[in-house]
Amino acid sequence: MTDQNIDSRVTVITGAGSGIGRAMAHGFARAGNRVVVVDIDEDSAAKTVAELGTGALAARVDISDPDAVEQLVTRTIDAYGRIDVLCNNAGIMDRMALPADTTVDQWKRVIDINLTGTFLLTKAVLPHMLGRGSGAIVNTASEAGIRGGAAGIAYTSSKHGVIGLTRSIAWAHAGDGIRCNAILPGPTMTGIAPDFDPQGVARLRPILELNQQRLAQPDQMAAVAVFLASDAASFVNGAIVPVDAGWSAG
Repeated sequence: MTDQNIDSRVTVITGAGSGIGRAMAHGFARAGNRVVVVDIDEDSAAKTVAELGTGALAARVDISDPDAVEQLVTRTIDAYGRIDVLCNNAGIMDRMALPADTTVDQWKRVIDINLTGTFLLTKAVLPHMLGRGSGAIVNTASEAGIRGGAAGIAYTSSKHGVIGLTRSIAWAHAGDGIRCNAILPGPTMTGIAPDFDPQGVARLRPILELNQQRLAQPDQMAAVAVFLASDAASFVNGAIVPVDAGWSAG
């Protein structure tokens, strides 16, 4: 047993080939979990599994594809017989373009991955959690989910949506033994940043600079996710937890 009582559970983590997701995979594995490492990049997923050693499973999945998501859940159930924890962590950044400069294709892609992908994984996993009468879901939202000026319109809208999805699931299934919470990472050392739009960045710079002097390590985000999935957080449901060194308090 670990001190957080999550050993022997099966945890599915998206975006686990790098950054926060990779740190989550290591954190849950250290706690004794069997981890399913999900990533769009097959090599990155395989590398994380190689780091974790036995008991982990790599899966290349486009989480915006409903069929691929269903296949992932079926594969996990076939391999382990259960899913106890789901970490919806995969996400992509927008270009921080101003609203009028954001293309429809850019909007759709960010929403498809960050919000629809989170919904699809949750929808596919919930029946198995409901069947067991227990489960924990941890979503990775963002400071952009509670601000209007921390990213471009697509990313900001997607992360506001993740917070709403988190609260809706928590409310709907509070009586079913299933908890759903979200972490809101502040600036973190990850590889998510794309080619930013200069005009958008210039408009957003004042708020972005408020906390850029302190960058978190992915492990600091992962530790909170492990806690929220543990029995130590058994009465925490629907919580939106900033992990930002106080940025959101300003």
